[in-house]
Amino acid sequence: MKVTAIYGSPRKDGNTDRLLKRFVEGVRDEGVEVVEFFLRDMNIAPCREIYGCKRNGRCVIDDDFHVIADEMSKSDAIVVATPVFFYAVSAHTKAFIDRCQSLWVKKYWINKVPFGKGETGKPGVLISVGATRGKKLFDGILLTMRYFFDCLDAKLWAALLYRGLDGKDDILNHPEYLDEAYAKGRELARVVREGKGAA
Repeated sequence: MKVTAIYGSPRKDGNTDRLLKRFVEGVRDEGVEVVEFFLRDMNIAPCREIYGCKRNGRCVIDDDFHVIADEMSKSDAIVVATPVFFYAVSAHTKAFIDRCQSLWVKKYWINKVPFGKGETGKPGVLISVGATRGKKLFDGILLTMRYFFDCLDAKLWAALLYRGLDGKDDILNHPEYLDEAYAKGRELARVVREGKGAA
């Protein structure tokens, strides 16, 4: 049993990082392994749209993207955390998602899975933080993540969305958010165990 956790914030130890770290603690406390990736520390180039992936579904750009992609394929759940940038995911997160075009090509062009007919049993989790309190603050990110998870044969299982957090330590004024992330991590671990038939 394994969960892949992807940190998409450019800011180290900020609100987004702390929420995902607390979520990961919850998963691990339930006995499920977590593999963590910090996108800001990795070499992931943008997609070049050259479609070298049409040969075998693997991106031809040789960088750290493959480490995460290979791990996600072996994971039972995927968690992505990103702050809001102009009503969208961070640049680090977007570059990574765009590189998953190769996985989309493999699923729909090479394996010829009918649209909407792929397996969607793997849970996907979004954690996102925004500075404002706008009603539609997370609309763009939610749409992006639903399509992203689809190419991984996953579905959006939970979205932890927090408004009004901007300064690096603002999350410390809301311990209830951190508690919620921890509890949801434990819940995800139980879902993963049940899916694997574990007691």
